[in-house]
Amino acid sequence: MCRALKVLCGAQSRERLTELKRATVSTNWELVGGATSIEQLTSELESWRPDVVVLDSKMGAAAVAAVRSVLERARIVTVGSALAGADEEAASLEDIRPAVLGLPRPGGPVRG
Repeated sequence: MCRALKVLCGAQSRERLTELKRATVSTNWELVGGATSIEQLTSELESWRPDVVVLDSKMGAAAVAAVRSVLERARIVTVGSALAGADEEAASLEDIRPAVLGLPRPGGPVRG
């Protein structure tokens, strides 16, 4: 039986969380929950058991540690800058969806 990939977002403010959710939403997976604190993040992780967690890097390394303590194998994508322990970094909101899927970033030499 197949099931949809579950993705959870976390940010320090309600406004930033809304931005992350809008940039993350896709027909390819289910966007579940959301958190604006480490405590809320832990609760959401336990409730939803997501496959991928998208975190605003301003939540800090404590957010990554919280995810790893609840879901050791979840894929963690940070937005803004890299955090130790995360699997992938999305430099901007536009980079979130490819990072969730683990797709390589565009770039490299152009061949003609």
